[in-house]
Amino acid sequence: MRILVIGSGGREHALVWKIAQSKLVDKIFCAPGNAGISDLAECVDIRPEDIPALIDFVRREKIDLTVVGPEAPLSLGIVDEFNNYKLKIFGPNKKAAKLEASKVFAKQMMAKYKVPTADFKIFTDAEEAKKYIDKIGPSCVVKADGLASGKGVVVAKTINEAKDAVTSMIEEKIFGDAGNRIIIEECLEGAEASILVLTDSKEVIPLASAQDHKRIFDKDQGPNTGGMGAYSPAPVVTNELFNEILDKVVYRIIDGLIKEGIDYRGVLYAGIILTKEGPKVLEFNVRFGDPETEAILPRLSSDLVEAMLATADGKLTKFKKFGGLNWDSRACVCVVCASGGYPGKYENGKEIFGLDEAAKMKDVVVFHAGTKKSPVTSHTLTGTGQSPVKYFTNGGRVLGVTGLGNIIKEAVDKTYKAVDKISFEGMNYRKDIGYKAIANIKNQISK
Repeated sequence: MRILVIGSGGREHALVWKIAQSKLVDKIFCAPGNAGISDLAECVDIRPEDIPALIDFVRREKIDLTVVGPEAPLSLGIVDEFNNYKLKIFGPNKKAAKLEASKVFAKQMMAKYKVPTADFKIFTDAEEAKKYIDKIGPSCVVKADGLASGKGVVVAKTINEAKDAVTSMIEEKIFGDAGNRIIIEECLEGAEASILVLTDSKEVIPLASAQDHKRIFDKDQGPNTGGMGAYSPAPVVTNELFNEILDKVVYRIIDGLIKEGIDYRGVLYAGIILTKEGPKVLEFNVRFGDPETEAILPRLSSDLVEAMLATADGKLTKFKKFGGLNWDSRACVCVVCASGGYPGKYENGKEIFGLDEAAKMKDVVVFHAGTKKSPVTSHTLTGTGQSPVKYFTNGGRVLGVTGLGNIIKEAVDKTYKAVDKISFEGMNYRKDIGYKAIANIKNQISK
């Protein structure tokens, strides 16, 4: 088979890495890809949002399956356009993608189909929103309706902070049209978890649980990011709790979509917070999470391409009957190395050192996110021992350093040993990824 993966981040590197292990695959392309992906796939200079160019490429290169990584092309209707040309593609259609593309739509669906979530109100007028904040007081969450690269959520601890978020979204339009409508909701407290499933609207096959770390600094301090690290499994999600989330969240929202006449085929991601009242939904995504994917896929023992084909073809029931998905029992931890200044302004073009040393470690994979490379001319290599290529930063989140261990602490230690081998100017990373999991396991043992 010939596969095209769309996207350029750490998630897409993890997808390409796993797809490359499939016995069904002969050739992988990635549009546009990154420096790490280029070691496994042929990178194609086409933007994920350029759907006509992607269709032309897929038809010309006789691609058998296209896998969509990021949310933007899904929200633009890439699946619908591919279906018009009878081109096989993995991902939900435009109507289904509204579950992520519009937080207002997602909230309205949850309210209608009794999916537990935070109480909320929708606003288009900044002054009305600020009056509401005065009424409810501090400690609320302000969300832009549309896509904002994981940064359109402000967890406000003061009234001024909440009002500033309203001003920046509605009046200053820092997220463009994504902030034309906003949601103000109650701030929920509790441990968080990421639950991902494959679904073709008829069947659901869960992936391994995970936990993301959105805040830029240790102990969940600072502004939200696209994700600074993840681990899998999430010990806080017991088997009983996992089944409760499937029943009250996953099955209810999929049944609701069916009742609305919406066919959902692809990955459904539920960001869950475990409150005293039970699990509630923070958000839905309509694609693999990032960086959760980098922590989940190394634990997957099954052929991912077979699962994707069954999802796209509406044959998950048959796939499940013949074994479904199998998982490595070990834990996996991913630590994101980011550019200095991220999620604000940052500089690109910083040389990355130590990648070869980290890659030599057993059960360690370094997934590239924001990277590029340039060849070193042969005359500069003589007697220097240099690698034939140099890698440079080319984004906010640069690398996802990932390690497997028999227990979560072993995975944490191994991952940070690999991180210690890597350096670039301004490199920033959290030092506490996985520590919640270790603490949770200790608490379970003490009980």
